[in-house]
Amino acid sequence: MLLQASTFFEFYAEYPVTSIFMLRSKSEHAQIIRQEAFLTTPLLPLSEYIDTHGNICQRTILPAGITTIESSVIAECDMHIDVNTDAAYVAIEDLPDHVLQYLLPSRYCEADKVGAQAMEIVKDIQSAYAQVEAIRQWCYSNLYRQYGTTNSSTSAMDVLGSRTGVCRDFTHVAISLCRSINIPARMVVGYLYELKPMDLHAWFEAYVGNRWYTFDALMEQPVGGRIIMAYGRDAADVAFASHFGEVVMVKMEVKVEEVKLS
Repeated sequence: MLLQASTFFEFYAEYPVTSIFMLRSKSEHAQIIRQEAFLTTPLLPLSEYIDTHGNICQRTILPAGITTIESSVIAECDMHIDVNTDAAYVAIEDLPDHVLQYLLPSRYCEADKVGAQAMEIVKDIQSAYAQVEAIRQWCYSNLYRQYGTTNSSTSAMDVLGSRTGVCRDFTHVAISLCRSINIPARMVVGYLYELKPMDLHAWFEAYVGNRWYTFDALMEQPVGGRIIMAYGRDAADVAFASHFGEVVMVKMEVKVEEVKLS
């Protein structure tokens, strides 16, 4: 499946502000990047680096006034996500070193506080994949998508109390529940084809059966058509924009379309 996706931003700053963006995708096992661009108006000096999760980060200084940024990508990605209901739990002593960090509580994912609830959800379920799927289904059935009910400081525990939120909130809850039963889980952000309403999207991956599998607590069924931009422990690691000063986002537009080849 060939997808073309883009995000357009318009920012306003009263004075120059250093900013970090995370808006570029890279080729990996689930996607091949065929074309991509990152454009700013005005044209700004820019440097890039790879963070500790392997994400491509763009560092610049937004000038006073209006700045527009457009990130676009054409990617070949899977129409379906892998499902393996028999994928087994991986003992902690057998986990790769880089996966261990995704077992720990983090800023938005208080895994140390939800163990009893997680055990109630997965009781009598044998395979680790099936346990994660039970957690995903619980989030889908018991949390309600509602804009404006959460903000940048809302954590998984807050969402479990209110039962409302958006994709990042659903994802934080699911990650917390998985980690509490010693299943590594990480946050993923990017594009999802035919998401309604269209926006940048967040979902999660769980490490079972010696590999990462994709889960989405906002979707009723497993769906593909995803372009990944970033991975992290939670939203603190995958913010599409981090500003070190006062910046107003005036406008944001996200588009994802299938490219039809003749």
